[in-house]
Amino acid sequence: MSRCYSRGMGDPGRLHAEGREARVAVEEARESVARLLGASARQIVFTSGGTESANAASWGATRARPGREFLLAAVEHSCVREGSARLGSVASLPVDGTGRIEPGAVEEVVERCTAQGAPPALVHCQAANHEVGTLQPVAQVAEVCRRNGVWLHCDACAAAGHLPLAFDELGADLVSVSAHKLGGPAGVGALVLRRGLRIEPFVVGGDQERARRGGLENVPAIVGFGTAAEVLVEEGRLEQEAAGQLGLRNLLEDIATQVDDVEVLGDRDLRLPHILCVSLGGVEAEPVLLALDRAGVAAHSGSSCSSESLAPSPVLDAMGADPERSLRLSVGWSTTGADVEAFADAFAPAVEQLRALRP
Repeated sequence: MSRCYSRGMGDPGRLHAEGREARVAVEEARESVARLLGASARQIVFTSGGTESANAASWGATRARPGREFLLAAVEHSCVREGSARLGSVASLPVDGTGRIEPGAVEEVVERCTAQGAPPALVHCQAANHEVGTLQPVAQVAEVCRRNGVWLHCDACAAAGHLPLAFDELGADLVSVSAHKLGGPAGVGALVLRRGLRIEPFVVGGDQERARRGGLENVPAIVGFGTAAEVLVEEGRLEQEAAGQLGLRNLLEDIATQVDDVEVLGDRDLRLPHILCVSLGGVEAEPVLLALDRAGVAAHSGSSCSSESLAPSPVLDAMGADPERSLRLSVGWSTTGADVEAFADAFAPAVEQLRALRP
């Protein structure tokens, strides 16, 4: 990326030398991202990130099937929920106590809509939940959609780069990914389309990305995305990354659950290797987050006070958990044992001191 900035990359759509050089850089990155996702390069459409990709999927579906419903669960990311709601009516799908979508419920709703002559415009099913890490039954939901001629979009932003993903095995028609979730730069992502699927572009104003997304390509960011993907497709690298993250996450879990009335949220077995979400009995999450921050540990919560949103997490609410008493921890390529030790030193004292202030 530094070389791109220092040399001044040209417009990939131009025929001069600088443009051709930029085109080669973009297409090499596209090949790398495609290898990581088990797709072909022609299926990859570069976007500004996972949020745009998910919105583009909803937009394309409603343009192809206007007036039809979107089916999704409350555990989907806000870009999926809000991107669908602004385009049409949304039917909510139930989840169990781990935050997992129930394929049987999807089948029931899809078949009912189809029998009434109005198949859904799109079904959304994330690859894994971004707050509690629970893996979703995407392939099973895809089979339901395929039998009924309904498109499926899979938000794979939380899972890509942390678990092996093969586009064809997922069975989805559209898949969204984001570079910054897997070690690439912020501000770039991709929408992966099933072979032969054409949707109207969400961003118009040019014929870039084979007329599937208008606007000058962000060449340095795309190069960064491709480089991160290339590292992860090295033999054994993704498995090595996942194993390291799993070890650190399990250590965090052991430390957290040694404190009384702290429990793991989400599925204990079928989950992402790098995300841990716990409930905190008898104390709200916000002061715990502040105590961790003073110790140099950045964490998050589903609390309405811990982010730009003024509403508590709909994910935890749908699971029947208390968003105000939740704490989310995640590890990644930059996490070290010292980071875990800092959490261990700060977490228990913070929770115990706050509990001691209760009447």
